[in-house]
Amino acid sequence: MHTEHRSGSRRAGHDLRHHGDAEVRDDGAGLTDLAVNVRAGTPPAWLRERIAGSLTGLAAYPDGRSARAAVAARHGLPAERVLLTAGAAEAFVLLARALRVRRPVVVHPQFTEPEAALRDAGHSVDRVLLRASDGFRLDPEAVPEDADLVVVGNPTNPTSVLHPAGAITRLARPGRTLVVDEAFMDAVPGEREALAGRTDVPGLVVLRSLTKTWGLAGLRIGYVLAAPETIEELERAQPLWPVSTPALAAAEACVSERALAEAADAACRVAADRAHLVAGLKEFAPDGLTVAEPAEGPFVLVSLDRAPAVRRHLRTLGFAVRRGDTFPGLDENWLRLAVRDRTTVNSFLQALDQAMTLADR
Repeated sequence: MHTEHRSGSRRAGHDLRHHGDAEVRDDGAGLTDLAVNVRAGTPPAWLRERIAGSLTGLAAYPDGRSARAAVAARHGLPAERVLLTAGAAEAFVLLARALRVRRPVVVHPQFTEPEAALRDAGHSVDRVLLRASDGFRLDPEAVPEDADLVVVGNPTNPTSVLHPAGAITRLARPGRTLVVDEAFMDAVPGEREALAGRTDVPGLVVLRSLTKTWGLAGLRIGYVLAAPETIEELERAQPLWPVSTPALAAAEACVSERALAEAADAACRVAADRAHLVAGLKEFAPDGLTVAEPAEGPFVLVSLDRAPAVRRHLRTLGFAVRRGDTFPGLDENWLRLAVRDRTTVNSFLQALDQAMTLADR
């Protein structure tokens, strides 16, 4: 683990603007998607109906008070600690533009939008790179003491590591903003290690997304949990009516008791399907494939020689996977695989066997 100072946005070939949807957006028609981390088979019918029902109110300007109160209640917080956003991506932009920051640090490998947003806002960004040899585990001591903004994902995309809450809270300091991206935390059974709802950690900002578990990436809905003064700063940087009426309806629906119970069931299914995927991947260990473990998110990170060739052959065999070399701290020999149902996983493992054989020729 080390700190990389003032690194360029494409240093070592890391394209911070590359996302998994690029694997299926253009020439990916007909591919089975293991590249995007949105849960398959979503949104459910009841949620689509709730969103559709909101369309009769489109003549009025969006009113987020009810959704904001619902999100606050879901985490046991007062509404002034909640800010609804057009997805977690908007929250990263608001943090980069609204907060007065001298030395931001991003812990990598992780989702690249936080660093991209900081750079777009004119900040120089330091990187703390976690190592595969350490299981991509977080060492709080590796973060520079004078960092006044620290960004870390939990569970982390793309490593699927779930950092202990205690390790993350050790990063908190007076005068430091600690941003924890919990976009995938609702895919963890019991949401263990979650910091959402905590008010005892100084400078804590927790980001949540409703797009992953509920399949709402096209609707753009997420939220920020933070101290009221931080929420006020971020809200001042937002445009008027940033979250649409359908997205507000979705937010309120997704924090209902019914939705929370369904998400909890889905998290358990994902854990079982992930175990099946990991077990199948380990069969390729003699061929040089390594799984980053323990995986706790709805995706798995693997390394293997010839990964670019394997990825190309997988496309010809009908499967899209996420390249890893756009994440700082990873190179071209890494691939991220979204967890899917057992039938899909079994078909994928057969295709992977063929792809690796073809890559060896």
